[in-house]
Amino acid sequence: MLRLCLSAFLLIAAGNMHAIKAGSPANEPVRIGLLIQEKESLAARQGAEMAISMANKKGGFKGRPFQLFTKDMEGPWGTGSRMAVDLIWEDKVWALIGSHDGRNAHLVEQAATKSMVVFISAWSSDPTLSQAFVPWFFNVVPNDRQQADALINEIHNRQKIATIAVISDKNYDNGMALKYFIQSSRSIAKANPLQFQVEDYAADLNKLAAQIKKTGAGCVVIFCTPSTSLKLVRVMKQKAAGLPLFGTLSILNENELKEPEIKECADVFWVPHGVYTGAGNQMFRNAYFKKYGKMPGLVASYAFDATSALVEAIKTAGVSDREKIQEALYKIRFDGVTGMVQFDEKGNRTGKPIVSTIRFN
Repeated sequence: MLRLCLSAFLLIAAGNMHAIKAGSPANEPVRIGLLIQEKESLAARQGAEMAISMANKKGGFKGRPFQLFTKDMEGPWGTGSRMAVDLIWEDKVWALIGSHDGRNAHLVEQAATKSMVVFISAWSSDPTLSQAFVPWFFNVVPNDRQQADALINEIHNRQKIATIAVISDKNYDNGMALKYFIQSSRSIAKANPLQFQVEDYAADLNKLAAQIKKTGAGCVVIFCTPSTSLKLVRVMKQKAAGLPLFGTLSILNENELKEPEIKECADVFWVPHGVYTGAGNQMFRNAYFKKYGKMPGLVASYAFDATSALVEAIKTAGVSDREKIQEALYKIRFDGVTGMVQFDEKGNRTGKPIVSTIRFN
């Protein structure tokens, strides 16, 4: 019922959107909305704040400062839509950034589309978000299909591993990632991975490690929540030392794992990512550490790049017209802290992520 009511509201509101421009009087800030999963999900907020701060030090937008408006999605199902609507209509943001799960991303996409507001995903990698051909949607994160292809290419073509074991849980986002990984494996490697569900071994992960070792699998790919993945890393290190471990970017969510816990994955976990090099990346890392007392993780880094993309698009558009901002995003190309940022006609990030072991300086 809540979803139907929100949809009805958005349809009525969308009817007047052609007469509404983003923003506010020339002496007011340029407002950017950020939606996060929970109140404690600070990494994305900090990454976005860093991008806003750097943009304002460069003069903002025609002398107007950029300002971040953040809302969390804690609460019953449908809260994501309501928070997006609040940002669009009450806070009058020029665009939205989302750092949250795939289910909420679909709700925000619906709200953004019917209100004709740009929405950039800075964490969800669900490929179906772009399959609706929504011109207002963009994603700075390599989607599950892109990550799957990169993983299979590394495992099968480069490391010549024939037998792959996968461990998954019942989480929605992990299920989507697993689905595309299996599709990629069948397409590229012409093979079906050996599948294990972590819930079947919840009482004894050592038994799971022993079962996988018996199969003779050449590697393990993990599609689980960060906390469960960490437990599996610890077990596999003990019971199957030397067996390569792979996973998606979502495993390294610094909102859920502390820095020492993420460091436990160093040198044993292979993930697909961009090319994090250059002076801009180091400047971001240094500034982030100076302000927050820690190095930025992936969530903060992608939020930084999503915000930076919006800032660049707004400057390029030169006006507060949301359609002009959307058009500018399609043409944007800049060297972000997570690699080159550019979008295809469906809003997906272009380029192929590479796969390498996690390193810490």
